[in-house]
Amino acid sequence: MKKFAMAAIAGMTVAVVATTQLAPPLLAQDKSDDANVYEQLDLFGDVFERIRSQYVEPVDSKKLIEAAISGMLTSLDPHSSYHPPEEAADLRVQTRGEFGGLGIEVTQEDGFVKVVSPMDDTPAAIAGVEAGDFITHVDGESLLGLTLDDAVKMMRGPVGSEIVVTIVREGEAEPFDITIVRDTIKLTAVRARTEGNTVVLRISAFNDQTFPNLEAGLKEQIDAAGGIDRINGVVVDLRNNPGGLLVQAIKVSDAFLDKGEIVSTRGRNPGEGDRYNAEAGDMIDGKPIVVLINGGSASASEIVAGALQDHRRAIVVGTKSFGKGSVQTVMPLRGDGSIRLTTARYYTPSGRSIQNLGVSPDIVVEQPRTDPNAPPEEDDTPARAMRSEADLRGTLDNDSLSEDEIKKIEEERAKAEEAAKLRTEDYQLAYAIDILKGLSALGPQYSVTATPASDEASVKP
Repeated sequence: MKKFAMAAIAGMTVAVVATTQLAPPLLAQDKSDDANVYEQLDLFGDVFERIRSQYVEPVDSKKLIEAAISGMLTSLDPHSSYHPPEEAADLRVQTRGEFGGLGIEVTQEDGFVKVVSPMDDTPAAIAGVEAGDFITHVDGESLLGLTLDDAVKMMRGPVGSEIVVTIVREGEAEPFDITIVRDTIKLTAVRARTEGNTVVLRISAFNDQTFPNLEAGLKEQIDAAGGIDRINGVVVDLRNNPGGLLVQAIKVSDAFLDKGEIVSTRGRNPGEGDRYNAEAGDMIDGKPIVVLINGGSASASEIVAGALQDHRRAIVVGTKSFGKGSVQTVMPLRGDGSIRLTTARYYTPSGRSIQNLGVSPDIVVEQPRTDPNAPPEEDDTPARAMRSEADLRGTLDNDSLSEDEIKKIEEERAKAEEAAKLRTEDYQLAYAIDILKGLSALGPQYSVTATPASDEASVKP
């Protein structure tokens, strides 16, 4: 016992000595770092004064400082930025779902502006801008070498005015111009409709309207179908959704989860991370879900897709998502400006980061590109369909079914043929609906099994 006590005391003594010996060098290092910072700030002051006094033309001191702040932030990552008062006001309006512009979410890659996604029913989408396009020129002026903020400013302008953007697109041999008329962008965050027995929720953005729109639209479609038992599942369409508010992504995920983690965030200090968990209650009572994603699905979209995928609550279909796994915090500044600063990374329930990797779909389904210049098919009409037994003269009647049963079969066949037409309009969506139709055909005992996030994805009885 005495030996143990002596060892413990010796250990404490060593610890105290070590602490005493290490403290002065650490303090000296902190003072050295502070001195370096002050030296660099003095250097900044010297350069600022040289520009103000010796530049070939008079300069606006306020603009110089704002440019310095902007450069400081954009040097960190593509998503940190400075917003002077007028831009900060626009940003606040955007989160409410209405703003002026072209209707595209952009980032910067290789010195050019890259389209993350065009928003539904906006001037850019209508004009033909696509996710993955590079914008190299605006009204003939090159964007090469400009910051993302400066490039965005060039694309802004009065509602009703025209802008010509030069596009470089994969698969196109030459750059080409697209003319867009600026307009006020009014986003309906969620559009709900029913295809056959499947409810389709098209989520185009995550703003203040998203969850209320989803809740109301889903209820309306279920009521119109005659109740939850009359639908076979839900398609959550997140294609070309550039993201938005974290809190809305959490609410949308929670709408379909009964329990468990939705997302976690970790900042510079591990102890400052947050975890967001689902509350009890599933708005569709466990009905199967298919989530649609593509390369334009980013940020908040990836949080929803990742959460539902990790919990085996949904089958994710489409192509790899954008891969933005960071969280930005908007911080107000004096004078009504603000900064958007990357403050954390987020992680899906299984602990994976999607930064630069994206969410990988469970089933990869490409969306076929349609060529508007392709010649029409020789015969698109159903007139050449094969004749059947029913077309033959003198054929026997079906004696096992009543007229009502025959009528029901014919109605179901008509629905199936109508659904098949969707494949020519939106192949990925048609594929998602077919998955839910197949699960429904196998019976209610088959569903997307909700299992712990570490298990393998499964569709099992």
